[in-house]
Amino acid sequence: MGIIVTQACSLRDNYADLRAVGYEVLGVSVDDEKSHQKFIGKYDLPFSLVSDTDKQVVEAYDVWKEKSMYGRKFMGTVRTTFLIDENGIITNIISKVDTQKHAEQILT
Repeated sequence: MGIIVTQACSLRDNYADLRAVGYEVLGVSVDDEKSHQKFIGKYDLPFSLVSDTDKQVVEAYDVWKEKSMYGRKFMGTVRTTFLIDENGIITNIISKVDTQKHAEQILT
C-alpha cells in the first residue's frame, strides 16, 4: 500500500475517534478534483479532499518544496499536518508524519 493510501486509511479508520474529540479532517493536494473523487470512492473516505491545482494553499502553508527521489530533484508537497482550532489558529504542526499511525499522532 502506498504512503498516501496508508495515511488516508489511518485517518479513515480512526475518523470517529477524531470527530469525537472535535477534529475535522480535510486533505489538500495539488491533484485535480476528478482524481480526488476517484480516490475518495476507492478508499471510502469519510472526509473531504481539496484540490489545490494552482498551489495557493501549499505555497501559503510553505509545504511546496524541492524534494529528491532516486537522485532526481523535483517540486512537491511535503507531507505535513496542521491542527487548526475553531478560531483559525494553528495549534500544532506535525511535520514528521507517521502514515501508519497518523491518527494516533493527532490524538496524542
